[in-house]
Amino acid sequence: LAKSPHVHAKLQQTPVEKVYRALVFGGPETDEGLIDAPIARKPLPSLLREVNPHGKPSQTHYRALEKGEQWSLLALTAITGRTHQLRLHCAYMGWPILGDPQYNSPESVELSREYGAKSQLLCAKSLELVHPITDAPMLVHSRLDAALE
Repeated sequence: LAKSPHVHAKLQQTPVEKVYRALVFGGPETDEGLIDAPIARKPLPSLLREVNPHGKPSQTHYRALEKGEQWSLLALTAITGRTHQLRLHCAYMGWPILGDPQYNSPESVELSREYGAKSQLLCAKSLELVHPITDAPMLVHSRLDAALE
């Protein structure tokens, strides 16, 4: 978002709340909860991450919005902001995001094929922040997640 060092510094001083939607294979048993699993980088040369007790603390809040026979639509909020956090946490819990090429299971790959998901079905739904110049609260909604609703 930042186009200048000043704006970048201002944005870093205020919290930004991002809410995502994800269509996952299977889904949680409870309608809402917290995934608390530390994340570390896999050994080089890999760019992937893994849940690892020696990793950095990582928390994701989830809420089930809809459940089908083999899938669930989740609202996800990353409390911490680790690389690949939402994708990895969902896969770690046994509900990989459909269409995810890295963090998947054979079952999620098959269901992704059935649905024609050629990329991960994860989309930012909203972004809430304070404008870095005017200090006005801002709420931005995505129109791109219509396929997940």
